[in-house]
This record gives sequence, C-alpha cells and structure tokens, in this order.
Amino acid sequence: MRLRTSVAAAVGALALVIALPASAGAAQGDFTYQHGTEAGVSETSALTDPQSGECITLPEVENETSEPAHSPRNNTDATAIVFEGAECEGPQFTLRPGGGHASERLLVRSVVFS
Repeated sequence: MRLRTSVAAAVGALALVIALPASAGAAQGDFTYQHGTEAGVSETSALTDPQSGECITLPEVENETSEPAHSPRNNTDATAIVFEGAECEGPQFTLRPGGGHASERLLVRSVVFS
C-alpha cells in the first residue's frame, strides 16, 4: 500500500512540474542597439530577456523628433523583427537569434520577438 502511495505521489509531482509554465514567454538574452543622446553622444542600450510576442518601442527613440536607433544586435534565443517606426509600424527587417545583426544603415524604433 505504501509503495502505491509513494508512486502516485511521485507521478503527481512530476505532472505538476511538467505543467508549470516556463519563463512566461520571454526571449532569453540581450538585444542591443545604438542611439544618440540629447548631448549628441552615441550610446549603446539593451533589452534584457525581452517579452515575446509584444511590440516594444525602444524608449530612447520613441519620440519621432529624435533620431532612430541603429546597429541592432540580437543575442537572444528568439527571432527579432525590427521596425523603422514606433509601435511596430513601417518597414521591417528580421534578425536571427544568437547574434543576428545589422549595420548603422538599418534604422529602428521598435522590435517584436517571436
């Protein structure tokens, strides 16, 4: 009887562990980009473990009067789709996971991770 109870408890615990969600849909790693500051200095910023499936407007360049960011590098484990406009609008470009990058010619204001 005790063996049956122990096995049932172990199977129940295993089922519970398997049923728990992972990291709630976050891409793992860093997404970096370069942008100018108000003082005109070039700076690199990063999104760490960004949420997947949600449009992220880059906070440093969300205002359309500022220069867009450039030189994105995707060091996450998810595909990144970058957009020229805020709110994931305008022309887009896909960066592969694990190091996909683009030059300073690619201007970006927002990104979404798959």
